[in-house]
Amino acid sequence: MRIFITGASGYVGGVVAEHLLRAGHEVIALARSDRARERVEGLGAKAVSGGLEDLDVLRASAEAADAVVSTAVDYTRPDMTDIEVAALDAMLSGLDEGRPFVYTSSGMVYPDMRGETVTEDHLVAPETSPQPFKVLGERRVLNADRAAGMVVRAAMVYGRGGSGLLQGMLASARQQGMVAYVGDGANEWSSVHVDDLAALYVSALRRPEPKAIVNAANEERTPMRRIAEAVAELTGTRAVSITLDQAIEALGPSAAALTRSSPLDSSRARRLFGWTPTAPGLFAELTSGSYTQASA
Repeated sequence: MRIFITGASGYVGGVVAEHLLRAGHEVIALARSDRARERVEGLGAKAVSGGLEDLDVLRASAEAADAVVSTAVDYTRPDMTDIEVAALDAMLSGLDEGRPFVYTSSGMVYPDMRGETVTEDHLVAPETSPQPFKVLGERRVLNADRAAGMVVRAAMVYGRGGSGLLQGMLASARQQGMVAYVGDGANEWSSVHVDDLAALYVSALRRPEPKAIVNAANEERTPMRRIAEAVAELTGTRAVSITLDQAIEALGPSAAALTRSSPLDSSRARRLFGWTPTAPGLFAELTSGSYTQASA
């Protein structure tokens, strides 16, 4: 297939593009800068110049594709909701005849389940999500009449030495000489290796299921304290418990997300798409895998 992808110069999108190319697909990647163009062309994809605000480029690229994969996101932009809504509308309007559209969402769309495992049938709403624009993006894709929209709700992504959260923790540890976790740090997080996640996209495009929502997570559930201790060991620092008030003072309101525990049930992805995660787990990657190699 000829697949148009956004975000291929980034962490998740780059690995997804790799897997699509390896599966024999032609990949056309949005590139908003010369650096992004070099990155995607280095993967073997064909670059098309533009960003998420170039709506004509998005629409035309979707029209010329057999399928679209959306992985681009910028969590630092306060106007990301408006940008993404317009971008999704442009791309969806370019698809017809039930062509697949895979949207990258997050396990953060769920409310804090305080350790209870959550399935895709659980109600999500912008008001209870730390990432409300992802809830709105999902709705945009699933309500599209022309495209075969699918949503992947990814757990914390790790592997290949990447991940925004883990890289942030590693950088903070080196700078401050400590790794903080909130309270007793017993709240467990689900996770998914970036290569396993990319393999799910390939499987979903191989046999699309219109309006499907699937969680993407392996079986491992890791307490935040254990993650902090692994990062501390890796950086030669120490893991320290802090209060929620201290975390909010240091990180702002977003710190509350670090106390969440909404482990994901990914049995639907396994059932619909035959997906089987095979990569090393998060703790193994932190203690003896790609993160130790990156720190060497």
